[in-house]
Amino acid sequence: MPKVLLAEDDVTMVSLLKTLLKMEGFEVIVLPTDADVPGLIRSERPDVILMDVHLSRQSGLQILDAIRSSNDIHDVRIVMTSGANVGEECMKHGANGFLLKPYMPDDLVTMLKKSMNSGKKSPG
Repeated sequence: MPKVLLAEDDVTMVSLLKTLLKMEGFEVIVLPTDADVPGLIRSERPDVILMDVHLSRQSGLQILDAIRSSNDIHDVRIVMTSGANVGEECMKHGANGFLLKPYMPDDLVTMLKKSMNSGKKSPG
């Protein structure tokens, strides 16, 4: 079962995403709002991270930079989300995908699966 690490500070959004992703067959780990994200990535080993650009106590882009500059977790798949159209900026910081809020559930699931599959080495 693929594991999604959810870094989102909107309680309603977290609840909806948890329900949706579990229905789609994902294991969902919700990060506390002031979590040590790189530390949790190391302990949880998620297949993909879904992270809001604007977290209440942290910047998603700064967390993304920290992850990409870490030797051990730099290749984890990360999909960023935001109500602002900052997709290009997220991609420059090393995101694997970007979703503009509000997005359709199908778009989210497709993006997560696409991100995870692009990270896998093809057999052969």
